[in-house]
Amino acid sequence: MARMAGTPGTPRVLRAMNDRAALDLLLEHGTLSRTRIGKLTGLSKPTASQLLARLEAAGLVQATGTTAGRPGPNAQLYSVNPAAAYVAGLDVNSDRIRAAVADITGRTVGAFKLLTPRRRTAGNAVEQVVQAVDGAAKAAGLNRSDLHRIVIGTPGAFDPSTGRLRYASHLPGWHAPALLEELAAALPMPLEYDNDVNLAAVAEQRIGAAREHDDFVLLWNEEGIGAAIVIGGRLHRGWTGGAGEVGFLPVPGTPLVRNVTKANNGGFQELAGCNAVLRLARELGVDVPTGTQQDAAAALLAEAALRHTASEETGADSGPYGELLARFATGTAIGLASLVAVLDPAMIVLSGDVTVAGGEPLRALVQAELAELAVPRPHLVLGTVQDHPVLSGALESALATTRDEVFDTSR
Repeated sequence: MARMAGTPGTPRVLRAMNDRAALDLLLEHGTLSRTRIGKLTGLSKPTASQLLARLEAAGLVQATGTTAGRPGPNAQLYSVNPAAAYVAGLDVNSDRIRAAVADITGRTVGAFKLLTPRRRTAGNAVEQVVQAVDGAAKAAGLNRSDLHRIVIGTPGAFDPSTGRLRYASHLPGWHAPALLEELAAALPMPLEYDNDVNLAAVAEQRIGAAREHDDFVLLWNEEGIGAAIVIGGRLHRGWTGGAGEVGFLPVPGTPLVRNVTKANNGGFQELAGCNAVLRLARELGVDVPTGTQQDAAAALLAEAALRHTASEETGADSGPYGELLARFATGTAIGLASLVAVLDPAMIVLSGDVTVAGGEPLRALVQAELAELAVPRPHLVLGTVQDHPVLSGALESALATTRDEVFDTSR
């Protein structure tokens, strides 16, 4: 009896595996010659030629010039066809929606930012998502229908059992029971939703500081504190999507707050959130800059880090700014100690504008404090994806799934 098409070990599957290996190499290197692809994949020259001809006919690769200027005959170069597919990512918060479109190679080809009012209805939320998608597509010279997939990042998480957004009461217009159905009707291409901090972790895992790590925690600090947990290379979301909502985590040094989902505060957020930076500054007599809490906290920590560095170089006292940085580091380490005791991650990535503003001086202080508060010794690093990490993670997530679909030549 003949084996079914697509059964592992059949020529079709082996060709598909070779095709995918070549496409992944082209994504990694940008352009490669037939000979180089053959050497990297272990394929013979005739097989590599057939592979490239097959992928070019399928619209997945394109010829992009030759190796002119090098010794020997010129060789044809190939690259992944960027127009093979396009994806969009959205980063949603209470003030704006940031959208971007990337081609299949991962290059961002269009971006759009939509400021949103505080008071929103579910209908307005759908309209604003569509407007942001259309704006990014237009900036890329595309139409909405050209997009293969969209990934949307929001605070909180959509409960898989109800489809409703939880843990984000500060995001108006996003809590209607039929919101996901309305979005799916307005944008008839595959849509995925994820927590914004989870997507920041995806960005660090794929293109940032955690690329070599399958077990890590990302601690996020901007409007609020959150964490993303990666175990065995996969995000751990929890039963209701609430894994990592550590802003509510009860910690020493803060009053015990009950009904935190109604209060939307308390715990770790009060100890090490942006509001805690401002409170510490006032207690220490440091002038608080104007602007949002997030911007003011980031500015204070950036100044504190500068003065801390200068004091170490000159031996001078860093004054109240040094005390601000040290106390904030202690507060951050207290919350991290609870996470480390339960998860024992290999790495902790510090991300978000507030924490990143403290730079290496803050990282070093948190590492030293954590060493005294927890038995495990995870490596503590600053996130390296600092240009819109949530949006970058949304695009990377969309690209991963889309490449699996578009690059599958076994069908």
